[in-house]
Amino acid sequence: MFRRCAVAVVACLSILSGWAHAQSVTPLVHQAPGGAQIVYQLTDGTVLAQSIDNNAQWYKLTPDINGSYVNGTWTQVASLPANYSPLYFAGAVLADGRVVITGGEYNFGEFAFTKQGAIYDPLANTWTNLKPPKGWGFIGDSPSVVLPNGEYVVGEKFKKSLAALDPTTLEWTELLSAGKNDFNAEEGWTLLPDGSILTIDVKDNPKSERYVTTKSAWLNAGSTVVNLQGPQNCCGKCIHYGKKNKCYDPPGEIGPAILRPDGSVFATGALHDGQSAAHTAIYSNGAWAAGPDFPNGDQAADSFGALLTNGNALIEGDSGTLYEYNGTTFKAEPVNVGGLYTSLMVLPTGQVLVGGFEVYTSSGTYNQSWAPTISSYPSSVTRGSTYQISGTQFNGLSQAAAFGDEEETATNYPLVRITNTSTGHVFYARTHDHSTMGVATGSQTVSTNFDVSTATETGASTLVVVANGIPSQSVAITVN
Repeated sequence: MFRRCAVAVVACLSILSGWAHAQSVTPLVHQAPGGAQIVYQLTDGTVLAQSIDNNAQWYKLTPDINGSYVNGTWTQVASLPANYSPLYFAGAVLADGRVVITGGEYNFGEFAFTKQGAIYDPLANTWTNLKPPKGWGFIGDSPSVVLPNGEYVVGEKFKKSLAALDPTTLEWTELLSAGKNDFNAEEGWTLLPDGSILTIDVKDNPKSERYVTTKSAWLNAGSTVVNLQGPQNCCGKCIHYGKKNKCYDPPGEIGPAILRPDGSVFATGALHDGQSAAHTAIYSNGAWAAGPDFPNGDQAADSFGALLTNGNALIEGDSGTLYEYNGTTFKAEPVNVGGLYTSLMVLPTGQVLVGGFEVYTSSGTYNQSWAPTISSYPSSVTRGSTYQISGTQFNGLSQAAAFGDEEETATNYPLVRITNTSTGHVFYARTHDHSTMGVATGSQTVSTNFDVSTATETGASTLVVVANGIPSQSVAITVN
């Protein structure tokens, strides 16, 4: 396919960007115990999932010996600290491989907008409490992102405040955030290739803005042209919270905004008051244009999106219908995943994990220019040892996931997959301490460290670096 593309670029790009005709949803052979509310791709190839039945409980999905997640198995891992059982929170996988979660709209099933947090260490299999930024009263269901330098940034829900967590010291630093149009509530953040953060204002719609870290300020990103905000008062009345029983009037909801390989951001919306259809918008080269509307009265209010390996954006409508946007056309898929709050996350196989229930497989393939490349690697490795590997585009071209505001499932970090040549068995080496957490790093040389599991089969093998489900060309190694 790729050799033919070198000869007939236009024809092949047309194929790559065209519609897939073999989309499917396959149930997992083993379902997640207690369901799965939100999932995170761990850097050892396993998947961490929060239970629906008990929000303090977490499970791990391990692919089978052939690398299949459909045939994978679940095991229970450590539960959260006793005082913390959040629902709808901010979170991310850090560059060292740990998972951080902060806040929660609910705690133990009650409205709380909690400021609590915790960090999961997969090596120790422990959750530890994480203190909030100094002086913050609430975090709740807030937007968050990992910056290219590895710092985890979260917004304070009811204010314009931002704070960055140093993963090494676990200390928070309040960030200057001059120029913000409105508070952080219900807004989502999309990391751009230049390291800035794009957000679509909900309360101050239809404005948008970018947070530029070098300027410590929000800069105007223009009008989204169409209104992406859902009804302002989702609950019919204000929500009372905190010891002083303050009133929070929700500004409305919005859908996910996905950065695509061409550098554009596809942003989705909810059904605004007085509108007959929910809109979408495209941000490209610093300007917005209206995108196609959702069909059949559907919308993406507080819903998930993921970037497929073929470059298309996959959006989950509130009805449970999946929609695919290929840069021109927005089309409903012939599959349904059951409804609101079913998370989407790209697996290293290129499939999309739908909650803890099934995987979505699309046809079509990726452009080879989107793949990671390996320039330096060890040709011989020993089980139980750590190595460094370097190359380009180890973090992919996008975070590859988005939600209306919280519930982040980004996968813009490298995974290392080793396949034994004789048996075909698949093993993941835990990656950690990536040189960057940026996206679309182009020709810049980047690196990561990887630990060869003691379970990895010895002998002649191949190794690939995977980013957002897209693998590099394989290199030959020997496992000792």
